[in-house]
Amino acid sequence: MKKAPAEIVREYQLPPDGERVNGVSYDGRNIWAAVGDTLNAVDPKSGKTVRSIGVPAHAGTAFDGKHLFQIAEDRIQKIDPDSGRVLSTIPTPEGGAAGLAWAEGSLWVGQHRARKIHQLDPRDGKILRTIESKRFVTGVTWVGSELWHATWENEQSDIRRVDPQSGDVLEQIDMPAGVVVSGLDSNGSDTFFCGGGSSGKIRAVRKPKR
Repeated sequence: MKKAPAEIVREYQLPPDGERVNGVSYDGRNIWAAVGDTLNAVDPKSGKTVRSIGVPAHAGTAFDGKHLFQIAEDRIQKIDPDSGRVLSTIPTPEGGAAGLAWAEGSLWVGQHRARKIHQLDPRDGKILRTIESKRFVTGVTWVGSELWHATWENEQSDIRRVDPQSGDVLEQIDMPAGVVVSGLDSNGSDTFFCGGGSSGKIRAVRKPKR
């Protein structure tokens, strides 16, 4: 397994200061941050919040190329990002979830304390398969064919690439002491976007070159 320290290349502070970041997604233009009762779109160039959608945003966020998906406690909401309207909902696995991602026509849901990642049918929430983790899962993303997830346990976080079949850890990026990850997405190539928990920050972390 390869291990490397995280290279944080930029930090975005969400207003108001101290607002907890619960989930992160990237739609190809803006970074979306789940902050309690709103989804905020942040311009990655200026760092400014350019719009907000008033929906419960308690955990992970995902984007399928057209719609946003947002965990709201015991359900996952499908949202039209243009109107902000909730189009449909499905239940979260076993009543709870943390990270959320979209890939291969499915939703991928991290379960924090259960240390699991589920592949879900986005139509009805049916679990298609499950990957076990050895640490609390607080964010999930795909970079091409690579499955990555964030961890946060005992106030330590890392971002790890895992085998999508076995769950074995193949690569690990260690965050600095005291810097946690609550929500994870990528720009699809060389940068991860990491929610910073109660710091109210989103951190851009460079994906290591091989």
